[in-house]
Order: sequence, then structure tokens, then C-alpha cells
Amino acid sequence: MEVILLERVEKLGGIGDVVSVKNGFARNYLLPNKKALRANESNRKLFESNRAKIEADNADRRGEAEVHAKDVEGKQVVLIRASSNSGQLYGSVNVRDIVDALNAEGANVSKAMIVLERPIKAIGLYDVKVSLHPEVAVTVQVNVARSPDEADLQAQGVDVMAAMFEEANVPSGFTEAQDPSLEPGEIPADMLEERAADDAE
Repeated sequence: MEVILLERVEKLGGIGDVVSVKNGFARNYLLPNKKALRANESNRKLFESNRAKIEADNADRRGEAEVHAKDVEGKQVVLIRASSNSGQLYGSVNVRDIVDALNAEGANVSKAMIVLERPIKAIGLYDVKVSLHPEVAVTVQVNVARSPDEADLQAQGVDVMAAMFEEANVPSGFTEAQDPSLEPGEIPADMLEERAADDAE
């Protein structure tokens, strides 16, 4: 189906562009959300007669979004979640969780603005895109951790999962340095000297 875009749509085009899209995408998304018109003769005339107003309205909304962007750009939110030892979450972090956390920080965003390609299912730091307007997008950081302390470490750049596995691989209890040149069961010469000195005393 051919449509006339009423606003910029990522990977499709800008205002006034006539583009060919799948019927389902047009019927289920572009047309009901007033992002496009069917590209027939009457709609082309309607668009051209209203083009100046459509572009002016878009410029106003873009200006508002650019002001709003200053309040949102670079925000960091911390979400505390339970996870397995491997860092996999029990459940996942979705768009609503991110919106609620951002709005608690005064960001004033809606679910439609969050661009999350897939739900977050493991602890870590994630850059999430927030589309405030078709031409204005900012990035926020979502810090998913098991505790506030862990979130602080992640914010400082520590890979908590790698650090945890390193700790798990350190042998517990007393270990002594081994001389690789000795046969199994052989006592190092310096230890023999120490023993001889102890016996002499």
C-alpha cells in the first residue's frame, strides 16, 4: 500500500514522502496513529493544501521535545531485581518498569516513547533509547542489579558477574606456593635447612 507520511517515520521517510509499505503495517500502525494517509488523489490534494500547517505543527512539537530532552537525556535509573547466581533475572524488566522508574525521577515519559528491542533478562547496565518525537531521541541508562550496593559498583564500571566468578574461583583456606621443579612428595631444600636449624635449637 502506498501512503503519504504525516511525520518522520524511522527507516521510511519524512513528512510528505510517498512510500510503499505492507498493508498490515499501514492499517494497524500508520493510519490509526495518524502518521500517514492513504496515497490517493484526494488525500494528496488534502495534504498539499495543509502541508504548511502540518510542517509548522511538527516544528512546534519538535521544539517542545528538544526542551523536554534536556530533562531526560543521560538519566540513570536503578531497578533492583532478584536473579539467579548466573545473573539471569527471575522474570524480566519491561517498558512499564522503565517508564515508572524514569517518571519517579521526573522524566515525564510515556510507554510509547521507550524503544526497547527486547525485554531485559539479566543484571547489568543497559542504554535505552527514548523517542520524544520522531526527530528527537535521547538515551537513558538502566542499571539492573540485585542490591543498591551492586548497582553502585555497576555504575562505577565494575562487572559484578565477572567479579563474582573470580571470587568463586579463589581456593578457600591455606594454600602454599609450589616449586614446579620438585618431584611429587619432595621437600624443598630451604625447608630442610629451616627444619635442621629448628632441630639444632
